[in-house]
Amino acid sequence: MKQYLSVVTILILLAAGATNAISASPAKKSRQKSVAPSPDTALIHNCASCHSLTKEEAGTIFKGLGKVTSVKMSPVKGLYEVTVHQGNRQAVAYLDFGKKLLVPGPIFDTTTKTSLTPPPVELPKVISKDELAKIPLTNSIVMGNPDGKKRLIVFTDPVCPFCVRLHGELKKLVVLEPDLAIYIKMFPLKMHPDAYDKARVILGARSLEMLEKAFAKEKLPEPGSNDPKEPVDETLKVGESLGIDGTPAMIFPDGRLVSGARDVSALRGFLDSK
Repeated sequence: MKQYLSVVTILILLAAGATNAISASPAKKSRQKSVAPSPDTALIHNCASCHSLTKEEAGTIFKGLGKVTSVKMSPVKGLYEVTVHQGNRQAVAYLDFGKKLLVPGPIFDTTTKTSLTPPPVELPKVISKDELAKIPLTNSIVMGNPDGKKRLIVFTDPVCPFCVRLHGELKKLVVLEPDLAIYIKMFPLKMHPDAYDKARVILGARSLEMLEKAFAKEKLPEPGSNDPKEPVDETLKVGESLGIDGTPAMIFPDGRLVSGARDVSALRGFLDSK
């Protein structure tokens, strides 16, 4: 009898154990399933949590290649995107997470056939405060408010078509910027043989109207004794010392040297930016 009870007890215990195992199995699988990352979760990874590169560290790595102005994760996994200035050029380069391999940009997506990153750009040259202070405001034609606190210096050629285009935008600008004084410097280019004499006459008369006649291709008087060469020569010398080799060229209050005709919206942007 005792032997029979023992067998029954063992069978009951085994059955209870099997039942618990069976009931626990889905829960265990559920827990395991909840712990395991989904494919989507596995693909999403914050690289910045494991890898970092400071601007100072990048500056050391890129020493001799240019000045590092910004560092961020690139759109391509495994690379840092580093913006570098060299002279008046800005370019983007890439550095691997091991900080050993340097990849020049831009990087192109073969699927969309587009660049993932910006191409190199030309940046405005910045004239130092000392250089800016040495630019004589005399021998200039003034547009706008002569007492304006904002000063824009423009190097122009009286027969340059791009200067004509800019002049129209400058006339709009002085209406929108009542505190602006524009100092127009005569900078006749050698490629325009008659520009030098016209510059002498315009500057000798200190006449904005005479400049606009030249822009309109009207005939100007021949230079005389009241139209000396020296003021024009002085501007040519100053402009060349600043690296100006074409017209129009503008120096904004913060010292940025910007070449080429721009519309009034762009001009106001340059005036307002710091």
